[in-house]
Amino acid sequence: MHFIEYNREKAVAYAKKWVFERNPEYFDFEGLGGDCTNFASQCLYAGCGVMNFQKDFGWYYISLNNRAPAWTSAKYFYRFLIGNSGEGPIASARELHQLKTGDFISLKNESEIYHTLIIVGFENGIPLVAAHSADEYMRPLNAYDFKEAKGIHILGANIF
Repeated sequence: MHFIEYNREKAVAYAKKWVFERNPEYFDFEGLGGDCTNFASQCLYAGCGVMNFQKDFGWYYISLNNRAPAWTSAKYFYRFLIGNSGEGPIASARELHQLKTGDFISLKNESEIYHTLIIVGFENGIPLVAAHSADEYMRPLNAYDFKEAKGIHILGANIF
């Protein structure tokens, strides 16, 4: 097993390039519940370059019908990253003030995680985020309506 660094600059550059468009290499899930986590996964993959192909419990995208739930579901994205010790990206749960550019935020309503954002900057200590569904770039986190924001700090990735 090898540990590789997460390239935060590549992840944020990908977000900036594709935030108002859709990369044709990936299906657009806008009409199937939203594209936010698919977009976040693409950004993360741009920064680490490693997927986890474990059936059902991994984090990967090959096609619309051949992908892990964690690639496109906000709650499974969070669970995978915080719990992964195998191949692919690894992360830890952090308070918002501990996050860096290129990290992610999962928004939770009363009952579940429903939205995934990538941090593309900070202003006065407030994370500025990018997302699909609705397409946003440099939007202050405090402009969203949510019950709880869960920070995901990307540590790097494991390659087997």
